[in-house]
Amino acid sequence: MTPVQPTARQGAAWRTTARAAVYAVALLATASVPALAQEVAASGVVAGADAAASGATAPNAGAGNDFAARQKVLDRRTAENNYQYAVAQHNCYDTFFVNHCLGKARDAMRVVQADIRHQQLALDEEQRADNARRRDEQTALQRAKDEADAPQRAANEAQSAQAYEDKQRQHALDQAQRQAEAPQRAANAQAYEDKQRQHALQQAQREGEQAQSQRAANQAAYDKKQSDYQKQLDEARREGQQKAQERAQKAERFQQKQEEAAKHKADVEARQKQAAEKAQQQQQQQKPQGQ
Repeated sequence: MTPVQPTARQGAAWRTTARAAVYAVALLATASVPALAQEVAASGVVAGADAAASGATAPNAGAGNDFAARQKVLDRRTAENNYQYAVAQHNCYDTFFVNHCLGKARDAMRVVQADIRHQQLALDEEQRADNARRRDEQTALQRAKDEADAPQRAANEAQSAQAYEDKQRQHALDQAQRQAEAPQRAANAQAYEDKQRQHALQQAQREGEQAQSQRAANQAAYDKKQSDYQKQLDEARREGQQKAQERAQKAERFQQKQEEAAKHKADVEARQKQAAEKAQQQQQQQKPQGQ
């Protein structure tokens, strides 16, 4: 299929935009590749130092470090492949047959990508086999440890069984002792109940006596109050009768004084009248004869 070539102006604009995107991808890949290379180198140095220090005592740790180093190499190759593909894309935009150049760059990238994928699958399979081997080794070690600990475990189980039997026997003895002491406990409980009942009766009797004494005191207080009230009432009546009698006496004395005053006035008026008549008679007698 013949690729469609854009116009000169459209091709220039498209190439400018594509270059900017490829530049960004290339910068990211360029920044990541050295960092990955440094990390792989550092991990290789550390793994070598650890292997030299531990020797043959830690083969599993050496295998784990080898897997990690190989994984980092694959990661680095992936980053480098992406970087090379980005650079090839960038360069293709300066050629005349852009699509053809991009297809070749993509095919080259996919070849390397397929090889990396093949190695990644092989590495994953080896890691799974190594993990299975480690699990088998751990299972064998645990089985050996269990077999070695079996006598001690059996002794501990026997000791636990003996302690359980001793505890059961002690429980049976305690149960038998409680059953033997049951009649005495029942008698004690009955005596305690009788004592409580007697105490309750005595308490009720004391409360009844106190209530009776209180009622008698209340009745005496009421009777005294009623007696005092009756005395006060009789005293008030006597005082009322005495005051009524005094008022009657006062009224009688007042009436008597009124009558005496009226009589005295009448006497005075009679004497005055007699004196006036007598004076008039004397005046008439003193007048000369013939007048």
